[in-house]
Amino acid sequence: MNSTELGDKPEIQQSNSLHYFPNLTISSVNLLDLGLLIAEICYMETTKKIPTSLYAEMTPNPAAMKFVADRSLISGGLQVEYRSKSEAKGSSALAEELFNFPFVTSVFISSNYVTVLKDDSLGWEMIVQQLREYIREWLMEHEVAVSAIPAELVNRTREAAVGNDSASSNKEAMDYSGFEPTEYDDEIRFLLHEYVRPAVESDGGAIDFMAYRDKKVYVQLKGSCSGCPSSTATLKGGIENLLKAKMPDIVEEVVAEAV
Repeated sequence: MNSTELGDKPEIQQSNSLHYFPNLTISSVNLLDLGLLIAEICYMETTKKIPTSLYAEMTPNPAAMKFVADRSLISGGLQVEYRSKSEAKGSSALAEELFNFPFVTSVFISSNYVTVLKDDSLGWEMIVQQLREYIREWLMEHEVAVSAIPAELVNRTREAAVGNDSASSNKEAMDYSGFEPTEYDDEIRFLLHEYVRPAVESDGGAIDFMAYRDKKVYVQLKGSCSGCPSSTATLKGGIENLLKAKMPDIVEEVVAEAV
């Protein structure tokens, strides 16, 4: 006689999908239950979390902390900084939620990291672990941190000085609309991208070339580079020495704005 005795039910290969419900057997599932089961499996698949690791890294700016992920958070090599919840609305749900923390003053997102700037109400030792876990959990449920960047946030000039430097708080924002392109712009961009940008990004910041005129190079500093006069001055000096060495008689001064 065959291995399947008369009256015995033939063995049915269990679907791999049933690993979600190890105690459930095919014989106990009627058609309605099976439909509900498939619907729940589909829901679980669509809500599956994205594996993401995240670590926190100090920056030269004591008010800024860099949170680095193991995947890209913004597409197209773009970067954006938000100074308020209203700026983040409709652009980055992550930044919008981070502004719910009362100590957060700015959120900068670029490449695979998020830089958070805070006020002096709390020390990092009190909040960094909780903030890291909060950001990691959010990223596990969302593919990207920025969905769109409004035109007004792209390469914007400073509306007001950042930080506690009262002497600089009255300075007017630089207007670059009257600056004409020059034959040196591409070389300056290359040097900044090749020698300066990697170091700036490793510290949770960003640098943008804005203009060249009368042997002066104008740049904007973002993320952890903003709001810290000492780090801004140090970075400005380093950029100035580099460009003066690479482009003698062309560059004599670097004007750096923290935005």
